[in-house]
Amino acid sequence: MGDLLLVRHGETEWALDGRHTSWTDIPLTENGREQARRVAPLVGSYHVGAVFTSPMRRARDTAELAGLHTAVVDPDLCEWDYGGYEGVTTLEIHRTRPDWFLFDDGVAPGPPEHPGETPEQVGARADRMLSKVDAALANNEGSVVLVAHGHFLRVLTARRLGLPASDGAHFLLATGTVSRMSTEHGRPVVAGWNLRP
Repeated sequence: MGDLLLVRHGETEWALDGRHTSWTDIPLTENGREQARRVAPLVGSYHVGAVFTSPMRRARDTAELAGLHTAVVDPDLCEWDYGGYEGVTTLEIHRTRPDWFLFDDGVAPGPPEHPGETPEQVGARADRMLSKVDAALANNEGSVVLVAHGHFLRVLTARRLGLPASDGAHFLLATGTVSRMSTEHGRPVVAGWNLRP
């Protein structure tokens, strides 16, 4: 059975500013495009059986620039819906909620089309995605690659390890990196994290 490779999209202006970015479809910076190109040799060193990407432009462009041309778009890979915190920095949130922590507290309600998600809702979405990953690993030879977003991939990592969604807080994930999940003695493990060439 292959590994699960997690690719966080390259840098964006909002990532640089620390703004929460879920549904706002912003492009990669030039540095982000270069980060995505540098992912190619890392991912290319694996036999890849399936690739899935978030529908957001920053993830799709990262997949394309990394040479992952067969990526299937899957909405379950979207970033945490930040609701009323879309485009807002943690510092700005702390002005009114000084003890706020995303992985414990979730987000403020947003507009009807983007109401926000609790940690548990993001965890349920990650579980759905992991079911698709397991099916792909069982039906394909090679590894499965997911190209997505920082907070979502952190929650997905926690869920893969059998941990609550809130434990995604312990897996800091940089832009334009590859992380590898594998198994040891039949149990999921983190085999590499924030890898760059």
